[in-house]
Parts: sequence; structure tokens; C-alpha cells
Amino acid sequence: MKISLEGDIMQKIVLVFILQLVFIALLVLRTNFMVRDKSIIATLFGFVEAIVYIFGLTLVLKGENDFLTMVVYALGFGVGIYIGGFLEKKLAIGNIIVTVNIKTKNDNLIKRLREKNFHFTIFEGLGIDGKRYKFDILTSRHRENELIKLIETYELDAFIVMVEPRKYKTRGSFTLK
Repeated sequence: MKISLEGDIMQKIVLVFILQLVFIALLVLRTNFMVRDKSIIATLFGFVEAIVYIFGLTLVLKGENDFLTMVVYALGFGVGIYIGGFLEKKLAIGNIIVTVNIKTKNDNLIKRLREKNFHFTIFEGLGIDGKRYKFDILTSRHRENELIKLIETYELDAFIVMVEPRKYKTRGSFTLK
């Protein structure tokens, strides 16, 4: 009988870990969809998240409140944050604005960016060392690594800043991304 009880406890612990991991990963994704103003998708994630949360918390608080189950619950929380962040990076929801600052105009870089269908504007300015060239590039987050590698191929010393726009205007209307 004791072997069965230990098996039940192990099953409970594994289930609590998996539920907490799923719950937190969903929470991270829901938060990211909310920040990007994708309310319908965030609502669906929130619904599933609530079901998983209630089920997992019930398991932890039901019956004997053993220390190991609570620790596993907390461990699932931490691992869930990591997995949620990993999934969010893989989904690469939304767009980014990449600002590139370089010392020379670099026609080869400009040509290659256009060939790769990146849309950008170039500004000429004056820095402490003389002329500088600034590129403002709007692209999807899916192409972030491709863009950075391309820039670094032609400009190793480029100063690069990436930001995520919440809202931008194009062709007469505001776009929420």
C-alpha cells in the first residue's frame, strides 16, 4: 500500500509541476499579446490560463500541504517563465524599429538592404567626429537576426538600437501592432 501512496504523491508532484509550468508560460504569452494590443488572443490565453491555475492550485492546497509539493509549484513557476519567454521569442510577435548609426554612407549596405526588401530612411547628421549616417528601419521581429547580421557584415562598428513600436501611422491611419 505504501508503494502506491508514494506513486500517487509522485504523480501529484509531477502534475503540479507541469500545470504550473503551463500556467506561467500561458501568463507570459497572454501578457505579451496584451501589450501588443491583441486582446482577443490574450482573452483566449487568459481563459485557458485560469483553468490551469485553478486546477493546479487546487492540487497544491488539497489534502496534506506537504513542503515538497509547494517547492515543486514554485519551481514550475520559474521554469514556466523561462519557457514562456522562449516561446515568445520564437513567435516574434510584432515589429521593431532598428536605428543604425554609422560613420560612412556605405552604398554596399544600402544596396544589400534594398535587395533584401528592408524598408528604411537614411538621415545625414553631424556627430562629434564629423558626418554620421542614421538608418531608421521598420521590420518584423522575425527578421531581426537577419537584419543585424546583414548590418554587421558591412559595418562592424555600427551603433544599433532596437525598439518595439506600440503604434505607428502609415497611409493615413494609425496601426496598432
